[in-house]
Amino acid sequence: MNRKITQMALGVLLLAGMSAVSADTLVRIGQASPLTGPISRAGKDIDNGARLAIEDLNKMGWRIGGQPVRWELVSEDDVADPRTATIVAQKLVDMKVNGVVGHETSGASIPASRIYSDAGIPQISPSATNPKYTRQGFKTTFRLVANDEQQGGAMGRFSFQTLKGKRFALIDDRSAYGQGLVAEVEKSLQGSPASVVAREYGTEKTTDWMAVLTAIRSKNPDVIVYGGMDATAAPLLQQMRRLGMKANLVLGDGACSSDMIELSGNVLDNRVYCTEAGLPADKMSKGADFYKRFKARFGVEVNIYAPYAYDAVMALAHAMKAADSTEPARYLPFLAKLKMSGVIGPVEFDPNGDIKHAAVTVKQYQSGQWKPVSVVR
Repeated sequence: MNRKITQMALGVLLLAGMSAVSADTLVRIGQASPLTGPISRAGKDIDNGARLAIEDLNKMGWRIGGQPVRWELVSEDDVADPRTATIVAQKLVDMKVNGVVGHETSGASIPASRIYSDAGIPQISPSATNPKYTRQGFKTTFRLVANDEQQGGAMGRFSFQTLKGKRFALIDDRSAYGQGLVAEVEKSLQGSPASVVAREYGTEKTTDWMAVLTAIRSKNPDVIVYGGMDATAAPLLQQMRRLGMKANLVLGDGACSSDMIELSGNVLDNRVYCTEAGLPADKMSKGADFYKRFKARFGVEVNIYAPYAYDAVMALAHAMKAADSTEPARYLPFLAKLKMSGVIGPVEFDPNGDIKHAAVTVKQYQSGQWKPVSVVR
């Protein structure tokens, strides 16, 4: 009889142990970016940055709400398409993710943000720069990079003050990102002696720029500013040089990538500049360690946005820990008032959800790589 009682007691204890194991809180973080298509390297960079954060969190052994937490990344491919982005956003909502990192482009982030807002799920973009993204009145919308007003202003001022540009040609790819960025460059030039001699555009898929450039060439610009991604900026530069155009080319962060270097071939030179909505690695609080660990884990260098994706995941996690809850409605107020030391430096949001003290780095192509030449705050 005593032996049976002992066996029953052991069974109860084993069941209790199994229950304790199964009581882990599963926290799903959604990640949405272009994982296929012409700008997939940027999307995979974001995915890898977020994945590294998830792996680090699982090693930390956090408890939230009294329970051990197991973190999981759910990645979806939005192919940088606004319509696909809304489908992906609804899928993540239906999966009941606890928070979202993404989307990569402004064109995808803006329409998706309404779906996350309606569901009450916090969304942090590591890369979307169009000001509209955080100015829709949604409490769930945050970003970790400088917006187009800050970046476009820096591009315009640098081009006029440092490059001594007087005649500007402005081109964009008609995306929310490209149009918004170039509009801010144009605004920054108002009131200066500089003049905009040409205003042209293509699409997010344009690779034949000859007609646009032929029209611009007759206006003799000394600075050409392009708002778009590296996949379209590279052929733009190649065709500029083929036409004998010697103007400086100034690009936004969408083309401030290793892809731009690879795609452009031997036409890249020190007349090409780009801006990055953030800090160079050596200016980031924990940049050196992050870049080293990232390369060791994934076998590739950071493209652009991985540190911001990493910090986006960590910001969501720290807000959950501060709230002692993984429920979006409960931790959202803690995210809005978060003060965290991240890879990129201090992470703190203003009332719109924009990161405070945002920086813009101007880079110049030198000796096979992008070299920082100026940091603007």
